[in-house]
Amino acid sequence: MERFDAKDLARAVEAGVLQQGQDQALLDFLRQQPPSRGSFQLAHVAFYFGALLIMGAMGWLLTEAWMRIGDGALLVIAFLYITALTLFALGLQRRGQPVAAGVLAAVAVSIVPLAIFAVERLVGWWPLDDAQSDYHQYYTYVQGGWLAMEAATVLAGLLMLRLIPFPFIVMPIAVALWFMSMDLSEWVYGDLFSWEQRRTVSIWFGLALLLAFIVVDGRTRQDYAGWGYLAGLLAFWGGLTSMESASELGKALYCLINLGLMGLAVLLRRPVFMVFGAMGVAMYLGYLSYEVFADSLLFPLVITLIGLGVIALGLQYQKRRERLSQGLRARLPGWLLQALPALRR
Repeated sequence: MERFDAKDLARAVEAGVLQQGQDQALLDFLRQQPPSRGSFQLAHVAFYFGALLIMGAMGWLLTEAWMRIGDGALLVIAFLYITALTLFALGLQRRGQPVAAGVLAAVAVSIVPLAIFAVERLVGWWPLDDAQSDYHQYYTYVQGGWLAMEAATVLAGLLMLRLIPFPFIVMPIAVALWFMSMDLSEWVYGDLFSWEQRRTVSIWFGLALLLAFIVVDGRTRQDYAGWGYLAGLLAFWGGLTSMESASELGKALYCLINLGLMGLAVLLRRPVFMVFGAMGVAMYLGYLSYEVFADSLLFPLVITLIGLGVIALGLQYQKRRERLSQGLRARLPGWLLQALPALRR
């Protein structure tokens, strides 16, 4: 998209295209608009990739050697990381680099659990035994003792959004809430919290997150719903896909749910729903093809045709996205249409 400044609009006034005073009003309006979704650049890939590397290094990849340096040293390091990253992010924000500032702010929020982990152990509030004292287990095991770390992360994320309102900060908040839903469930079920129950909790949490961000979508200046939808779909679709059903009816229902996600992609004009829905439908069609063509030379051909069909579906959606969205919304009752977010470009 072309960028215009005050000089361009002043020339439009001189040429008679705009009336006197309209140039400044138009400029103020454009400055208040959220950034376009199409402004994603190659540099942004580097920002997000770098942020994920730091999150991994200070999170699930943190080695046992770090646990041996002592809780005091661990707290100091975590505090320095959070402080330095936050100050750096604020500096970048002042210099007009919102994406780099936002991803660094999200990294700072993701290190909060490590700081709370060290604090709890230092003051003797650590609720778990020594066998559960490795920080990387926070990302791999469900334990009710992690709740203080998760609550602090959510609070820190909300405070960070006040300082640096950037949508990616929603991701560590959503992950902490997902962990919290699991750990609270562990309190309810106790040690008998099975994988099947975890999948059920993940499905319901993901569904609740999706509904929450449908309410948020289109009602904030920044597009916070984008990352919220991704987090919700990972929890909902991941839990749903990992469930095993021995009945054909259950597998068909799984396909219908994924078709529903594809319909939501059209309704909300959010490609992320189309991606997850298409993967689910393709998996179901692949299962059917395997059952029918398991011992046939046609099996690779059928899978290839399914892949081509998914690509063709994506192309058709890309061409007719606006018309499909408007047509589907035109068939909805008024009360439901009012609850849905306004379409963004």
